[in-house]
Amino acid sequence: MQIKISDVAKEAGVSAMTVSRVLREPDKVSAKAREKVRAAIDKLGYVPDPAASALATGRTNVIGFIVPSVTNNVFSDVLSGVYKAAEGTEWQIQLGNSRYSPLEEERLVRTFLSQRPAGLILSGIDQSSETLALLKRASCRMVQIMETGPDPLDMMVGFSHLDAARAATRHLIEAGYVRPGFLAARLDPRTQRRLEGFRDVTRRAGCLSDERIVTTPKPSSVTLGGLLMADLLARAPETDAVLCNNDDLALGALFECQRRGIDVPQAMGICGFNDLEMMAAANPSISSVRTFRQEMGKTAMDMLIAALRNPDNPVETVDLGYQVMARGSTARQA
Repeated sequence: MQIKISDVAKEAGVSAMTVSRVLREPDKVSAKAREKVRAAIDKLGYVPDPAASALATGRTNVIGFIVPSVTNNVFSDVLSGVYKAAEGTEWQIQLGNSRYSPLEEERLVRTFLSQRPAGLILSGIDQSSETLALLKRASCRMVQIMETGPDPLDMMVGFSHLDAARAATRHLIEAGYVRPGFLAARLDPRTQRRLEGFRDVTRRAGCLSDERIVTTPKPSSVTLGGLLMADLLARAPETDAVLCNNDDLALGALFECQRRGIDVPQAMGICGFNDLEMMAAANPSISSVRTFRQEMGKTAMDMLIAALRNPDNPVETVDLGYQVMARGSTARQA
């Protein structure tokens, strides 16, 4: 027999409206009433019908979260922050993995929007024109994360990858390195902005060389970092420092230098990006750009919940910034 809201209400001794509020807006119901309703739900095994809820309210309690990777530690940290903010609320997170494909991202957006979500969290600011058209017509609130830009669809939380790469490149030059290189994989838009920041600073310092920029569209890994470092040294053996697009590549670059007997940091400086735990644990410890990933996910979810509960909340763009963590891999002695 299908259990209905009216059955739950009868068991709990409350109105059907109270049951509905406990399911959709628990903060508006007393703790005593919530306890009664949840006990009745557990006893009867009631499962809410999302289609009926969407029909009644115009939306479900689903927050769609689209990420480009579920194996990348960066996005795992962001997801952790999202779940932390959603815990104990009425909102349910549904995850979609675009695998860095604009076409897959468009497909996921269509799927989520067809389910009448309460909101969407999207990675990046470089959606395709087709996806942008879908999102601009969407009736739900949304947050773009991972970076900031001049034209948010709704809300936005992140930092400037361009400025972060500029800061990391300046750190290498100020540490005494005069022939820096750049290693990158995947080449998504955020990677390209980091490369742009590296080019900008090295051009101004008079040490830009295309020979010292090695990139590949392949997925990033520690092994690939070693291969890219070997390629860089074959093309430009005079290189004395390298800014890596992420920490996997930086660790691989360190291993390749150690295999070759290249002294880090005296003969070669290495700086990563994101500052995962392994950067401080390496020997020598590796300098990196710290990004506030878990805070980014939590902030995005907090913003979305606030907007859903109070539609009059102003649209926000939150810049969380970054921090260059200088460690042993760039501590060159004069």
